[in-house]
Amino acid sequence: MADSTAHPPPAVDQRVQRLATRASIAVAAAATLFLVCLVRHASTSCFPASHTISPSPFPRDSCDAASRRVLPPDSRLAKLRSSSRWRRRSAALASSVFAPLRGLRLLAGSSRVLCLAAGAGNAVDALHAAGVSEVTGIDLVDFPPLVRRADPHRLPFSDGAFDLIFSDDPAGISGALFPARVAA
Repeated sequence: MADSTAHPPPAVDQRVQRLATRASIAVAAAATLFLVCLVRHASTSCFPASHTISPSPFPRDSCDAASRRVLPPDSRLAKLRSSSRWRRRSAALASSVFAPLRGLRLLAGSSRVLCLAAGAGNAVDALHAAGVSEVTGIDLVDFPPLVRRADPHRLPFSDGAFDLIFSDDPAGISGALFPARVAA
């Protein structure tokens, strides 16, 4: 019985393979040219011709850089301080946290206080408002002018640099691998 599937001659297989290889190379070359054209020509659909793009941190796309308004740190802090949520949080810290610490003589005007996981700096601002002159706020993300960037689990300060370590965010130190290093 004869084989029902016929195989093309080897010369046809080679020609088809060469044609497929050439087509692949042509498509790859066209795609490369297309990408080069995209990179060389900036999109003007988001920006008018007279607009200059300012370098803002981490834009997600070309339109994001134009729509993002960057506030100076002092203006951003003034905006936060004017919010009712910020004022309520500061008042709550002053009455329920700082007053008992003053009663225990752990907090005074001359105290050197470190705020761990300070976030936007609400506790730092509230401590300043309560009369503490030397307050340092740290967090994984800086928030000038109140909070500097530092790892709360690897503090860049020497032992005894602070009289009190404070955090209004329990998660700020609960995940520490070595809690004794935080309080040393």
